[in-house]
Amino acid sequence: MYLNCHTYYSLRYGTVKPERLLAIASENGVQTLALTDINTTSACLDIVRLSETYKIKPVLGVDFRNKVQQAFILIAKNNNGFQNINQYLSKFLHHQDLKIPERLDEALEDCFVIYPYQKGKDFELKTNEFLGISPKDLNQLKFSKWNKHREKLVILKTVSFQNKKGFNTHRLLRAIDNNTLLSKLPKSEEGNENDIMLPYDELCDIYSEFPTLISNTQKLLDHCTIRFDFKSTEPKNQKAFTDNEASDYELLEQLTYQGISYRYGDDVDPKIYKRIEKELSIIKQKGFVSYFLINWKILEYARSKGYFYVGRGSGANSIIAYLLRITDVDPIELDLYFERFINLFRQNPPDFDIDFSWKDREDITQFIFKSFKHTALLTVYNTFKFRASVRELGKVFGLPKAEIDKLTAGKFNVNKLDRLSLLVLKYSRYIEGFPNYLGIHAGGILISEKSIHYYGATFMPPKGFPTTQFDMIAAEDIGLYKFDILSQRGLGKIKDAVNIVAYNHPNQPKLDIHDIKRFKADKRIKYLLKNAKAIGCFYVESPAMRMLLKKLQVNDYLGLVAASSVIRPGVAKSGMMRQYILRYRYPEKRREAHPVLANLMPDTYGVMVYQEDVIKVAHYFGGLTLGEADMLRRGMSGKFRSRDEFLKVKQQFFDNCRNDGKPYEFVADVWRQIESFAGYAFAKGHSASYAVESYQSLFLKAYYPLEYMTATINNFGGFYRTELYVHEARMHGGNIESPCVNNSSKEAIIKGKTIFLGLMFLQSLESKTIERILIERLKNGKFKSLDDFIERVPISIEQISILIKINAFRFAKINKRELLWEAHLKISKTVVQEHIMTLFKTEKINYKTPELSHTDLENAFDEIELLGFPLCNPFYLLEQPRPGKMRARHLLAFKDKYISIKGYLITTKNTSTSNGKRMYFGTFLDYDGDFIDTVHFPPVAAKYPFRGHGIYEITGKVMVEFDCVNIEVSRMERAAIIEDPRYAIKSLNPTFQKKKSFKDLKNMNRV
Repeated sequence: MYLNCHTYYSLRYGTVKPERLLAIASENGVQTLALTDINTTSACLDIVRLSETYKIKPVLGVDFRNKVQQAFILIAKNNNGFQNINQYLSKFLHHQDLKIPERLDEALEDCFVIYPYQKGKDFELKTNEFLGISPKDLNQLKFSKWNKHREKLVILKTVSFQNKKGFNTHRLLRAIDNNTLLSKLPKSEEGNENDIMLPYDELCDIYSEFPTLISNTQKLLDHCTIRFDFKSTEPKNQKAFTDNEASDYELLEQLTYQGISYRYGDDVDPKIYKRIEKELSIIKQKGFVSYFLINWKILEYARSKGYFYVGRGSGANSIIAYLLRITDVDPIELDLYFERFINLFRQNPPDFDIDFSWKDREDITQFIFKSFKHTALLTVYNTFKFRASVRELGKVFGLPKAEIDKLTAGKFNVNKLDRLSLLVLKYSRYIEGFPNYLGIHAGGILISEKSIHYYGATFMPPKGFPTTQFDMIAAEDIGLYKFDILSQRGLGKIKDAVNIVAYNHPNQPKLDIHDIKRFKADKRIKYLLKNAKAIGCFYVESPAMRMLLKKLQVNDYLGLVAASSVIRPGVAKSGMMRQYILRYRYPEKRREAHPVLANLMPDTYGVMVYQEDVIKVAHYFGGLTLGEADMLRRGMSGKFRSRDEFLKVKQQFFDNCRNDGKPYEFVADVWRQIESFAGYAFAKGHSASYAVESYQSLFLKAYYPLEYMTATINNFGGFYRTELYVHEARMHGGNIESPCVNNSSKEAIIKGKTIFLGLMFLQSLESKTIERILIERLKNGKFKSLDDFIERVPISIEQISILIKINAFRFAKINKRELLWEAHLKISKTVVQEHIMTLFKTEKINYKTPELSHTDLENAFDEIELLGFPLCNPFYLLEQPRPGKMRARHLLAFKDKYISIKGYLITTKNTSTSNGKRMYFGTFLDYDGDFIDTVHFPPVAAKYPFRGHGIYEITGKVMVEFDCVNIEVSRMERAAIIEDPRYAIKSLNPTFQKKKSFKDLKNMNRV
């Protein structure tokens, strides 16, 4: 009887979770229910999947509205009707300027149309069109012409809320959506507080005077049947890459055998052929042939365009993927078993993650949409987070900003809060997890056999590609598996670095960046790894990874593969990271591993390091089938943690171990390790793929550090800010120059050992200004003077001031303060236009400007303002620039002693202790540019907090573990830096007092 039911996917309107809607319907004796969310089909697949549990027949449709004003409701008779509704809705979601008409303007097959009585009472209704009569319309109906045409009338009892609290939540969501105070929310923006579900009998009683409406509604629902098969394991993706599945298999076989000579040469081990036959058989049996071929086609295109890519994930366990050049990891070399990727028991589809440079991914996506007919990006549901909700609801209730800040930060005594603040907290907790808006999955793309609209509507985000309204979990439920087309800056750095090396060393042979075999044996790379000198290198540069590499003393490929997974949060959380380090470094410790686990994981000394280890332990130790073990692994990822099937598998694990006579305490400890780790761990093939990219970047860093740092700077770094990569280039002998109109490009460029920072790094310098400078310089040569520049480049005084302040005209050998005077006198403040060609040049008037000077300190503050960091040693900016004698290189000699040292803050990381308190890890540079790593336990972190960027006086105890040095901080104060010398009138800094250059400070601080 309910033809218009909303879930909370009616964004910022509905307040009922999909499963709760079905539960309410079941409780109220409702046997058939039409889900018609407002302008969305996000919940449709979930409702159909869950409906069987609640013994409710699902009917699907859409409530079409212009904002909150209802136009009509479309209900699908069958799957074809649902597809037509999705296509119709998508038209409006793709073109935001299109308004939904008051009356359906297209003939949609297999659909019912229901107009609200007040909107449609003057329409002439077609066969499939009806008027919806709400309870409040009944009195009017008695005196209407439609009372004599009851065959066209149906019950329209809207359901948007569960109860009064749901309606109150709805009003708050509407106020957030309208960016208004709750007290000023117009009634026209609200639903009706009576839009709740009534028991079936009670609803029939309301319409008892109009039994025809009840029977009409029932007949309409009886005519509707929607079916999606959630039990079939057959993929719903594009079935055939070629004309048919048979020729697909022939092509896959052909490409596989063609790839053998490229990967293995002429001397091929027979076990490779055996592995190929096994994989081909399973791929064919599971129906994944087209999946491999589509990935191959995408990557063949990428190679034709010269794009760098990395195929990773469990797909690296496949020799077919290796031979098709989808991945660069040899599964034979690493003993990766194919069943982790695809096995006959595995229910979910395979998964390749393909990383491209952030510069190339857009073109790859375009290629996919052009090449394959039924394609869409996957959505993600961006949900309300508690803190953000507190801020939003605080504004809705009209709380002062200071009060909102206090509530958001959690700095309050709940017993002293007023009623409104308590309401803000109460409803913020209630709406936490509600979908707020639809976003785009990081890289998921669907390529379907049927139209995407068979499963749901699509919307058009600013990226310009149709995007589903359902997420990856709903897609997998129905049998649509995603292609992951991801982007990262690491590949951009590698590609750019190779090009920069070719430019800066034109006489050297071309680099083969794919010669991984040679890189694995390279002594320089081994040195960088073992000593953790990997700043800028993919995945191995973070403070945590630097420390782990030092602790493990990794100097080979397999060690790095393991480290790439050991660093993941779960291994540390389970306490097994420390065990792994101990067993790695001290062979006698390996005897402490339980014999069963040691036999299962000999390479990692009985420690679970990879996702495969979870499957091994679950299968061989816990007695689960491979299918159950894989379900356990997936369940640990968090996506399916609450599902019944996962909980059953967990119970089965314990039951099997008990029946096998294993001690409960030991089984519980193994389970704890699995549970804390599996959701975060990498597949071994995934780690191996990451390690390949790490080796490529390590090679470039080892042999071409300046070129590689230039590429890193241009790709906006990695883990750290640009400033550290500039510093790293300087530590490798690079001369860093600020942007220059005669030498700089848009990006940073290198000439010999000199790196000129790019014009794009100047804050507030417009891209059109950069373009004009570069085009003019290319056409007519370098600029000879400020006058020459002004004559040739149309520019505003604001834009040229940026260039002068950064010393971009230093070739003119005129003080930049004098140049600023000149520019203000010679450039009009009117709107800048393109220069008009003139026959004769007008002679510039030269003004006599006062003699001005500036210091290195003033330059540094100009750099901070325009680049975000100074190009000098930041210690020169201290009010009293004496860094002391202690340096990072001295710390090892002070083990277990208290020291004081000054450090320039690079980055911080925070985490929660077991009792929920915050502690921090800090990374600093000392005066010489070497790293200092610190630990700040909760009491110290609370008493001596980080106070932003700057230099800190750090006091603490030197701790050494596994050759890794940390300072356990007991006190920390931020050191005073000089006042901005461009405005200050006095300072203790000698450079300020005596107009010295930084060269004098270098001599003063030399240790």
